Amino acid sequence: MGERQQIRIGMIGYKFMGKAHSNAYRQVPFFFDPGADLIMDTIVGRNEDEVREAGRKMGWRSYETDWRKVVERNDIDVIDIVTPNHMHHEIAVAALEAGKHVICEKPLAINLDQALEMKKAADKAKKINMIVHNYRFAPAVQFAKKMIAEGKIGRIHHIRATYLNDRLLDPKQPFRWRLSKAAAGSGALGDIGSHIIDLARFLVGEFQEVTGMMKTFVSERPMDTGNGAMGKVDVDDAVAFLAAFKNGAVGVFEATRYAGGNKNGNRFEINGEKGSIRWDLENMNNLQVYLVDDEVGFGGFRTIHCTEAIHPYAQAYWPPGHIIGYEHTFINLIHELVRGITEGAFPAPDFEDGLRNQAVLEAVELSVERGRWVQISELLDV
Repeated sequence: MGERQQIRIGMIGYKFMGKAHSNAYRQVPFFFDPGADLIMDTIVGRNEDEVREAGRKMGWRSYETDWRKVVERNDIDVIDIVTPNHMHHEIAVAALEAGKHVICEKPLAINLDQALEMKKAADKAKKINMIVHNYRFAPAVQFAKKMIAEGKIGRIHHIRATYLNDRLLDPKQPFRWRLSKAAAGSGALGDIGSHIIDLARFLVGEFQEVTGMMKTFVSERPMDTGNGAMGKVDVDDAVAFLAAFKNGAVGVFEATRYAGGNKNGNRFEINGEKGSIRWDLENMNNLQVYLVDDEVGFGGFRTIHCTEAIHPYAQAYWPPGHIIGYEHTFINLIHELVRGITEGAFPAPDFEDGLRNQAVLEAVELSVERGRWVQISELLDV
């Protein structure tokens, strides 16, 4: 028997998403047989004291303050990018050119030109590339995909999708990089709207055209320097847009960080000719399903508790009825990344998905700027 394959990971960034990804690397071998040993080798951050402590706490072997040194190492197989958005492009292209597999947080880039260059670099490198739209990997969402693919709800007419939280409701909330267009690309649109765009593409199909509106409610926020300085907010706090899909479906989308009482309200409802499907991240193990052919008197939505072996990924965890949570969506995604490396497969969502999502983001912004519907084909030859 030969030596077991080792996959050595370098992760660039260490805060919220760094914690989520680190937990996933640690948990994948417990719930799945990844076919390789995952080595959490090096974590990277600019603040040496903070990244050293993050690495110690999250289980990394070593730390570095210069991401280029990790990308250039011959013994690193995967580069995981969990940095602010404006850094994705440079790191990903460099990593792909160095022959690394790359996994990148969403949105893929801060604009379509960068996303296109990243996709071209991925195509040239022929290495595994993934974008972290982890909500695809909730068992209930995967089961919804299966039902749709099997024609259970027939031709799709509508999707209604919202991503609502109240993270910025307090106008005294300090200025952060996500409020800067140069660092983030956009506000609620790219931060949380990108997730419902990805879920719509995953479940319904490709976007054809969009028209939207965007609003910034608080134009300045206090810097955390303690000297009274203010930071200018130049991204959207809220976005709403209509969409037409290539398959004839229509969509209504809303994303805001000002929806008081909503903590992480990622929700969709899909209506087809034979039935409807609803899902809510805040109740992520349940899928609500209505079928037109239900017996008279028993119509309406039923609740499917997606914790049984028949439900995708659920069989890796606990007995039926024992729910899983947010962190497991990352575990399932990282499992697909590792399976791709060990089996030579190319899992989705990949940089192609990231590019197509970016085109929708940019089309929404352009529609606001020009005051008209924008065809996706105006921006991307798809």
